[in-house]
Amino acid sequence: MPETVAATHREVDAHPVAHWAGVYAMSFGAFALVASEFMPVSLLTPMAQDLQVSEGLVGQGIAISGLFAVLTSLSISTLTGTMNRRTLLLALTALMGVSGALIALAPGYLPFMVGRAFIGVVIGGFWSMSAATAIRLVPAPRVPRALAIVNGGNALATVLAAPLGSYLGSLIGWRGAFFCLVPVSVVCLAWLWFSLPSLAAPSATSPTAATGPTSDPGFSSRAPKVRSIFAIFTAFRQPAVAWGMAACGAFFMGQFILFTYVRPFLETVTGADVTSVSLVLLVLGVSGFAGTALIGRFLGAWLYRTLMVIPAVMALIAAALIPFGAVFAVVVVLLGVWGLLGTSAPVGWWSWVAQAMPHNAEQGGGLMVAVVQTCIALGSTLGGVLFDSFGFESTFLASAGVLVLAGFLAWQTKRVTTGP
Repeated sequence: MPETVAATHREVDAHPVAHWAGVYAMSFGAFALVASEFMPVSLLTPMAQDLQVSEGLVGQGIAISGLFAVLTSLSISTLTGTMNRRTLLLALTALMGVSGALIALAPGYLPFMVGRAFIGVVIGGFWSMSAATAIRLVPAPRVPRALAIVNGGNALATVLAAPLGSYLGSLIGWRGAFFCLVPVSVVCLAWLWFSLPSLAAPSATSPTAATGPTSDPGFSSRAPKVRSIFAIFTAFRQPAVAWGMAACGAFFMGQFILFTYVRPFLETVTGADVTSVSLVLLVLGVSGFAGTALIGRFLGAWLYRTLMVIPAVMALIAAALIPFGAVFAVVVVLLGVWGLLGTSAPVGWWSWVAQAMPHNAEQGGGLMVAVVQTCIALGSTLGGVLFDSFGFESTFLASAGVLVLAGFLAWQTKRVTTGP
């Protein structure tokens, strides 16, 4: 990893010792957050019946959380100013618990949506600061491993959240399932409280913030707050950042064009029953969890190569699913590899943020969260239109095309950053 990252770590972090307990606490926070974010997916029907609205309106709870995640990711670093980042993470974790309680006790649709907006704020704030926090918790050479551990919580939640939510809903109702998120949030809050060191807000006037190839006057905290929120986009003036964000966005868009519609594909093309669908989704989640544990070995000197290869292989998988979609065993293998690569790729992109924007890791993380959330929404929408209008083949081919584009943009990012 470049010396700029190591220098930034030494100057910003007042605690030279690695705080791995804090890293694992962040991982548990990621698990709780992702479980909270996608809990409605497996509980749409009973929630709609109880709240007396359509399943589509309940599904908008996911959209509203995404909207608030984007808004928060763009503004939280500026609006929180000099607040200690440890205090901020604790406040966000407490808000996650409030969200779970509010949804569980919601007497109607509006309180439910307010609770979903709260979880969107936590999503935007937590993921925006995850890379910046990892830089400050461990020595610079260990940042990729720390990011892999944090994203491991994300992967574990993708394995457990949907089936566990459905199971709990059948036992104690959807409200009871959501209320289970409250004690999880309390445990996470306590873990963070005891394991995180004090993390003073990055100073815009410090030498590392004011100098270096990635600095930009648009990030200065002296600017008016509203203006500074939009100044985050001045990062796009740097060609490497602009190309990298485009590559990251294209990857997530291509991934979710296909992934959002895996279940109807399995049911209508592969002919899988409910048990078989659950098995495939479990394979996806388990392989993704393994991927996050392994990818750290391929970052560092191989960072850009990894970011190019992953979307290229996933594009081949998307194309291969078209002729082999009716062969269950082949589909399981292909989607297992898809999960291995797709779930581990965010670790690579967070490592890229830490490397590309070491002096502005919070702003860079916020910008990437906004890009990712927006592109996930665009990908899901485009995939749905194609799936309904032209069939799964068009959806999977579009996914393959966008993933190829993501690989090309990652190559262009490398060329601009390090040369041919």
